[in-house]
Amino acid sequence: MDFSQFRPLDETSLIEYIKTVPSLSDKLDNKFDGIEIKEVGDGNLNFVYVVVGSSGSFVIKQAIPYVRCIGESWPMTKERAYFEAVALRKHGHLCPNHVPNVYHFDRTMSLIGMRYLEPPHIILRKGLIAGIEYPLLADHISEYMAKTLFGTSILYNSTTVHKESVAEFCGNVELCRLTEQVVFSDPYKVSEHNRWTSPYLDLDAEAIREDNDLKVEIAELKAKFIERTQALVHGDLHTGSIMVTQESTQVIDPEFAFYGPMGFDIGAFLGNLILAFFSQDGHAVEGNDRKAYKEWILRMIEETWNLFRKKFVALWELHKDGPGEAYLPAIYNNPELQQLVQNKYLTEVFHDSLGFGAAKMIRRIVGVAHVADFETIKDPSKRAECERRGLELAKLVLKKRRNFNSISQVISAIREIQ
Repeated sequence: MDFSQFRPLDETSLIEYIKTVPSLSDKLDNKFDGIEIKEVGDGNLNFVYVVVGSSGSFVIKQAIPYVRCIGESWPMTKERAYFEAVALRKHGHLCPNHVPNVYHFDRTMSLIGMRYLEPPHIILRKGLIAGIEYPLLADHISEYMAKTLFGTSILYNSTTVHKESVAEFCGNVELCRLTEQVVFSDPYKVSEHNRWTSPYLDLDAEAIREDNDLKVEIAELKAKFIERTQALVHGDLHTGSIMVTQESTQVIDPEFAFYGPMGFDIGAFLGNLILAFFSQDGHAVEGNDRKAYKEWILRMIEETWNLFRKKFVALWELHKDGPGEAYLPAIYNNPELQQLVQNKYLTEVFHDSLGFGAAKMIRRIVGVAHVADFETIKDPSKRAECERRGLELAKLVLKKRRNFNSISQVISAIREIQ
């Protein structure tokens, strides 16, 4: 078989492909009898195969040139696999504990071979729907965000290094444009791709399309998303891009990676936890009202931000005499001044996180791609009730984000709406 030009692989051709790649076939000890291959791509964009042999395993992810969940009518660059591979390697170098190893990348085939996160790893979103607590979640995700965001910013790198990386990731413009459309545009106008729990949320969706204050704020966030090259963000850091066990937290799928505002990643994660919170009443059953679990989610939201802030500042302190050129030690030469600039910097990141998190919540309720947290609530009126609370919180936070001085004030606002 010829793999010198792009072709989508299936279970059969995949085995032939693996035989031609030493870094993959070696993982299987070159034993191809009794290999199990399972297609597990439940995502919107790619084909994902788990390959398990008697002596090793890995995952193969192949990007195809259209949006898988819609079909060939929505073309999509397969170059996204290149940016995913580069981001996995960059983030993996900065935070090896929470990013799976890349074994192989083939740009022609738009294909990545990487570590298989074996059971009991499951997608975090599924764990949240099932009501499972993960004691290390806030600690792990805050570490991932602090290390990857700090380590790809000008707090850590020279402006020359930074600009080179920014230039490279400008090539991922097509996926950024997809985000611009589905997060910052479609929910605020009539769009064929939008959907919501109708008829219950018809008026709520219309209210968003007619809310001038909301539109003023979303324009500001959209501009920041496009213009601000603060750090190499994952670009899609929701609870479906994280795999967990009680001891392990692994971040996957950074194909939307680009240099953007740090708050876009932090907000995506926190916003999806808030969606999970508001969905819990729809998953309550007799004997388990999910009240204790809702409290756990609120603790995770609060701890994630507080730990992120603490770890980010610690990295800043550790590297303040390094090559980073944002705050030159000759100028920022006393502790009082250092604290002033750190507080100002992190306050802006906090407000960005709230704004982007709220925007992500809105698009998951009245936009194109919804979340299983709500979609698995069978009764549509019950589902709409949960979603409406999420919308109410998101609108409030989007408009008033600069009035929040701490994550605990956000938690109080969530409690008031529930």
